[in-house]
Amino acid sequence: MRALGRYVAPAVALVAAPAWAHNDGPPHFDPPGWTLDPWIVGPLAIAALLFAWGWWRLHIRSSRGADRLATRARGFAAGWLLLAVALISPLHEAGERSFAAHMFEHELIMLAAAPLLVLSEPLAIILWAFPSGGRRGIGVITNSGAVEVPWRFLTGPITATLMQAAALWLWHAPALFDLALANDGWHAAQHLSFLVGALLFWTAMLGRRTAPGIAALCLVATSIVSGALGALMAFATSPWYSGYARLGMAPFGLSPAEDQQLAGLIMWVPGGLVHAGAALIIMRRILRPAYA
Repeated sequence: MRALGRYVAPAVALVAAPAWAHNDGPPHFDPPGWTLDPWIVGPLAIAALLFAWGWWRLHIRSSRGADRLATRARGFAAGWLLLAVALISPLHEAGERSFAAHMFEHELIMLAAAPLLVLSEPLAIILWAFPSGGRRGIGVITNSGAVEVPWRFLTGPITATLMQAAALWLWHAPALFDLALANDGWHAAQHLSFLVGALLFWTAMLGRRTAPGIAALCLVATSIVSGALGALMAFATSPWYSGYARLGMAPFGLSPAEDQQLAGLIMWVPGGLVHAGAALIIMRRILRPAYA
């Protein structure tokens, strides 16, 4: 499946697994520490090793595409590192105590790590980590209708945009968000929804199947949808989530309401800028022939 081979994000199978983990961590009065859970570190390490081995095997076989391979390696490394920062560094544990830190963690995953992983087009490289028979078997599976048809549907621009918007709004409903804070399984589902939704969204926006005009419109729509949710949080005068409200004062002396307002600004401003900026870059591609 050509589209899958070019733009699939391997985190769905290899890197998404760390987003399932949710650590209760030390008491909240201790500084946040590193999350060295093997269910997080293990899949990240496997993804990095498979990509590195596949990249090396391709590198020693190809001379003309060396520059392109190097660019893809840099993109994957940057996306992988940002995902590791979000899930392993003290930021992850801080997100259990501060909604603003939790929001920043999600924004790193959805707005930085996911598009970089998609741009690195990693699946074709990871396939070279397997022997030739394994590559052929995977190719047969991915080219079958049972995989290709749902994949094309899920990475359609309208479908991917609606799914990501639905995930954002539904998971930030107070009842579901508090459920995720209180229950490891639901927290895993929340993180997985955000990560997979972002991977599908950026695959649709950056894929060659999507017309540039449609991609730009979807990006602008996403900027408005996420910005509206962030604005509602930023202007709220009382906390929405009892899980954070029970903690009293958040880090840096913020009250739960102020912590939520800061989280809303993080979603509203950087999130809106990333989506709007991507839309402008795509529009430039559309307008360039007119000024050539």
